[in-house]
Amino acid sequence: MLDCFFCPVTLLSGPKTGSSPEDDTPPIPVCQNFMVPKKEISMFPDMGKWKRSQAYADYMGFILTLNEGVKGKKLTCEYKVSETIEKLLVLLGTLDRWIDETPPEDQPSRFGNKAYRTWYAKLDQEAEGLVAAVIPEDKAAAAPEIAVYLKEAVGNSTRIDYGTGHEAAFAIFLCCLCKIGALRVDDQLAIIFKVFDRYLVVMRKLQKTYRMEPAGSQGVWGLDDFQFLPFIWGSSQFVDHPTLEPKHFVDEKVVNENHHDYMFLECIKFINEMKTGPFAEHSNQLWNISAVPTWSKVNQGLIRMYKAECLEKFPVIQHFKFGSLISIQPVKP
Repeated sequence: MLDCFFCPVTLLSGPKTGSSPEDDTPPIPVCQNFMVPKKEISMFPDMGKWKRSQAYADYMGFILTLNEGVKGKKLTCEYKVSETIEKLLVLLGTLDRWIDETPPEDQPSRFGNKAYRTWYAKLDQEAEGLVAAVIPEDKAAAAPEIAVYLKEAVGNSTRIDYGTGHEAAFAIFLCCLCKIGALRVDDQLAIIFKVFDRYLVVMRKLQKTYRMEPAGSQGVWGLDDFQFLPFIWGSSQFVDHPTLEPKHFVDEKVVNENHHDYMFLECIKFINEMKTGPFAEHSNQLWNISAVPTWSKVNQGLIRMYKAECLEKFPVIQHFKFGSLISIQPVKP
């Protein structure tokens, strides 16, 4: 079941039923199926179209496949690192280097440093080339489509903000790489533990360097100002842990001793560094989660919360873009 998700999908013009082996080679028009993604959810009633779409099914399938893959595993465990994973790390290293090369400007406003726009303009210009360097040569035509999700994954250059919709765009970017066969089923752990973890490091650096605003933050009533997925996958890492229970993540000593192994604790450590005052006051939702008895229940609850608070919220989904790989078309019966 999990393997199936990572196979190149039929919307890339796979073989028809009853075809002979000679017909199994991808037809020439395959590359012409790629398209630059565009917004499709413009009004609240369009949300039904989103929830019935192939895009929604594929996205949740991707999130849940990876959630299952990291269950009970540490960030420091052994796993395969493919050539594509290495190329993605180079890409993220490039984004990181550009931050160093684009220092924040002196400005009266404390938040939303305008140097971010200079940094973003560089990505906007180079994104297709960065993606082309990651994907196989025979899938080069997919670069413009996939590059859109990379550009959407780092925040908004007008508002200079970042939120769970941008984080979702990076997950979609990775999902697209799986769909064209650049990433495969045995890359699962490296996708989270290497690539997504490195992405989080770069995003935290962006947030701190340019004092980015949280996009659509619910303040103390939200799970976190910026991220959500690392809490889902991070809680899955803890399932059936022999000693560490949910109540332990509010203990700063536990966090400092174990954050290198667990994505969830890396998130808590970043919150502790960025916020002052009692944890129960600045991160009330997380404080409540610490009272849940098991990590399995935390994981299930966070998945439900993610669907309700992110994927079913029009202010988030209105910014999503759909193309040939992430399709707004309804799921086929």
